[in-house]
Amino acid sequence: MSTESLVQDIQLNNGVSLPPLGYGVFQTPPDETARVVQTALETGYRHIDTAASYRNEKGVGEGLRSSGVPRSEVFVETKIWVSDYGYDQTLHAYDKSVAKLGLEYLDLLILHQPLASMFERTLGAYRALEKLLADGKVRAIGVSNFQLTDFARLAEETDVVPAVNQIELHPYAQQKELQAFHADHGILTQAWSPIGGITFYPGFMSGDADESKSTLKDPVLNEIGAAHGKSAAQVMLRWHLQQGRSAIPKSVKPERIAENFDVFDFALSDDDLARIDALDTGESSWKASAEMDQRFVGFEIPEA
Repeated sequence: MSTESLVQDIQLNNGVSLPPLGYGVFQTPPDETARVVQTALETGYRHIDTAASYRNEKGVGEGLRSSGVPRSEVFVETKIWVSDYGYDQTLHAYDKSVAKLGLEYLDLLILHQPLASMFERTLGAYRALEKLLADGKVRAIGVSNFQLTDFARLAEETDVVPAVNQIELHPYAQQKELQAFHADHGILTQAWSPIGGITFYPGFMSGDADESKSTLKDPVLNEIGAAHGKSAAQVMLRWHLQQGRSAIPKSVKPERIAENFDVFDFALSDDDLARIDALDTGESSWKASAEMDQRFVGFEIPEA
């Protein structure tokens, strides 16, 4: 695969184009968000990922305007939080998000996660996304953290196949069965925690692990990186892109923002890719929990 091919956008299942490497603002303080988004856009990113529950959408909009990059050149996606699930509630949640972002439309709007014990509200929320898509208020719709059983229920009661499922995905947590489902149904796999920033090491979930072993210290990733003059983080991001995924790294440090974007001038070999694939533990730090639904529903998204 040529390095030039990875600069090209990914075409979603409805024909909308998405830049494969996005910049994420999870856990970025609201008062820092405008600065780091502007830095990311000046670095070259043209895809920004936020969420209502991050409470920094306003900063994303400010950073976009301060950057001077035309709105039409930036792919903006955000997520509806579960406390705003339900048909009418989600339509209003869209209004809240675009007002905070200062935008007239969204490129991608997704449901942040399935609401397990109240799935009817999840279905109502997705039907609202379908309405927003039909009305031209969003260019594409999708989901996040959905598993196979969630997709089965969604397919029974809605019409539009999600364009994207954003899931935890890095070398130690590859969710291969879910990725295969996405491929079979034309759903783009988008990786959150693409360099292992949440699940830091094999055995994290079982409690039987060496806590010093993170993806960034992994000898395989560092050996591959040394061969290409790149860091372990850059190797992981290249691995995602080269296998056709979208990846959403985050950092508030300008040097790391730049490093994460510098992944378009080298190519991993088939052997490199296979060695990274072999690091999968079958574990993930994110699990759906019906017991947590009430806590999630109680987290309200402010109007402004």
